[in-house]
Amino acid sequence: MTAGAGTILEAHGLSVAFGTGAMTTRAVDHVSFHLLRGEAFGLIGESGCGKSTVLRALAGLNTAYDGAILFAGKELPHRRDKDFFRRVQMVFQDPYGSLHPRKMVQHVLAEPLKIHNFDRRQERIDAVLGAVGLGPQFRYRYPHELSGGQRQRVAIARALVIEPELLLLDEPTSALDVSVQAEILNLLKSLRRERNLTYLMVSHDLPVVTHLCERIAVMTEGRIIEEMTAADVRAGRAEAPYTREFLEASVGYRPVA
Repeated sequence: MTAGAGTILEAHGLSVAFGTGAMTTRAVDHVSFHLLRGEAFGLIGESGCGKSTVLRALAGLNTAYDGAILFAGKELPHRRDKDFFRRVQMVFQDPYGSLHPRKMVQHVLAEPLKIHNFDRRQERIDAVLGAVGLGPQFRYRYPHELSGGQRQRVAIARALVIEPELLLLDEPTSALDVSVQAEILNLLKSLRRERNLTYLMVSHDLPVVTHLCERIAVMTEGRIIEEMTAADVRAGRAEAPYTREFLEASVGYRPVA
């Protein structure tokens, strides 16, 4: 599928290397893909294959990359502006590590509203807490007073409170108990539908990525080697030998309810 008018994000020849000289390691090697507005796209692969490095480059957290990244048809500068960070938000793997331990939930949610000059801040905080399944009483809690699932709901609320168009999801359920993973995935699914969001998720977990994403790209050693639909992944219809091995190694996984 080629990029077109409905494309929100594109990567062309994206490469990221760490180290210098003989010690250089190419973590991402000429990766190209696109996201259509409103879809959920997944990057899967084993740990260390470069998928989270791709996400950090897209998010503007790693500016030392080669290639081009386009958002809404325009090439992004390596150092992103404030408007980009309002329209594109990231949800991190570890909800405890991504929340300030000494700030109450209301301060966590008020900060992006202040940075981006939103009005009706208290109204917006109440609304977004309700949207992620938490009541207004959670305003006055600290991260250590919340369960892992509640912390990730707050992290999702922080991303949503400034009304972005695209969420970058870095293994958003891998730090959670299995019993809580399905709740968070179903929440993300309903939020996407209600708010017309676009998702890019990276994961090594097949049931997680096939539950949320329609299109999935398989990465190994810094490269995308195959793109599949979620139905293809579930049925094991792979062309590349590595993809077949990766899917076979995951035989017996149970789709997320």
